[in-house]
Amino acid sequence: MIEILDPATGAAVGEVPMADPAEIDRCVRTANHVQPLWARTPAGERAAALRAGAALLREHAEELAELNQAETGRPGPEGKEGVLAGAATLEQYAELGPVHRGKSLQGNFDATDFMVWEPRGVVVALTPWNDPVAVSCGLLGAALVTGNAVVYKPSERAPHTGRLLGELLAGALPANVLQTVHGDGQVGALLAARRDVDVVAHVGSTSTGRAIAESTATTGAKALLENGGNDALVVDSGVAVEWAAEQAALGTFANSGQICVSVERIFVHRAVADEFQAALVAAAESWNSAPLVDRRHRDQVHAHVRDAIEHGAEVLTGGVVPDGAGAHYPATVLAQCEPSMRIMREETFGPVAPVRVVDSFEQGIAEAARDEYGLAATVLTPSMANAQHAWRTLPVGTVKINAVFGGAPGGAAQPRRASGTGFGYGPELLDEMSQMKVVHLRPAPR
Repeated sequence: MIEILDPATGAAVGEVPMADPAEIDRCVRTANHVQPLWARTPAGERAAALRAGAALLREHAEELAELNQAETGRPGPEGKEGVLAGAATLEQYAELGPVHRGKSLQGNFDATDFMVWEPRGVVVALTPWNDPVAVSCGLLGAALVTGNAVVYKPSERAPHTGRLLGELLAGALPANVLQTVHGDGQVGALLAARRDVDVVAHVGSTSTGRAIAESTATTGAKALLENGGNDALVVDSGVAVEWAAEQAALGTFANSGQICVSVERIFVHRAVADEFQAALVAAAESWNSAPLVDRRHRDQVHAHVRDAIEHGAEVLTGGVVPDGAGAHYPATVLAQCEPSMRIMREETFGPVAPVRVVDSFEQGIAEAARDEYGLAATVLTPSMANAQHAWRTLPVGTVKINAVFGGAPGGAAQPRRASGTGFGYGPELLDEMSQMKVVHLRPAPR
């Protein structure tokens, strides 16, 4: 059984049974059985099913948000935003799926060459707890609308939210096109190791992503991975300092730092460092942080803070585990951080802002680039030349200029290095969930 405790109070939320090997085997075999028929379903009908699923999510948005808050501590209004974002993503793929098109090739006059997209087959979707509905809807929507059958395993830290999401979407689909199984990393590993699975799509930790990549290298399945990040924020001289501090606080403390593209490292130009740090401390002290997902995760966050302190970092605010029930942790600002510290080298995934003062914008960009991850980065600068230099130089999948969050609807992301491989979201995710077939068509001689 998976037992979930409310991270705000420590009270029991409930239990969800873990899938055993027999259930996993049954689900994957069933998915392989139903997938060909789903692939032959007209694209417009598949799209209509996604729209029906999106309508069900909107109808049950409050319930999903309440479950999300009880399991992970994410405040209800923010959780509801995630549900509505997930519904919008399903609607987006309902529009994009039917017009997902191939290409033609110019060959001999008496022949035709063309390239068509086909579903890959069975997709295993392993999704995270920090935004369980929105992230899941991206993977599930793109996989389903392109004709794949899906075995969906939500995070063991948000199983009740995942279970309801799976039930709602499955209710809009033919039987067994979408199946939900529950379990921890062992269940995910069993799914990823199967030879009758065609795609393993995972959003979560880097260590799990690497294990999946090893499994799929043996099975031949495609690995679609969005894993950890250690996103940098570079603050240039000449910025409006109060605004820059507000951006840093938003990027670091939103959802208690438990967002894939949260700010993990801050590099601030010496010319504005003192004023920026003072403003960031004021923002942190006024930030009403939600609890972390559980005490185990809080211990990991605090271990990074303790390590930084032991190696010379100064706590400007926060940094102390509070008394009482639950898994709360204060918004924390650390000064005098060095690149060698764990807090700068590893993903913390908590409400901690480690600040390093640099002598120039170029130094900040160079140090931000020296990292094993490659998810995203943000630059705050009034200089168009520096913005151009930054996005050209930073070796990450997404560079944000003068905004820690945001982006166009339908925008894609492609992580690099230890952060994963393959596109997430956007029209490009339809390509990831499909495979191209080249057809050479020529009449037989008479």
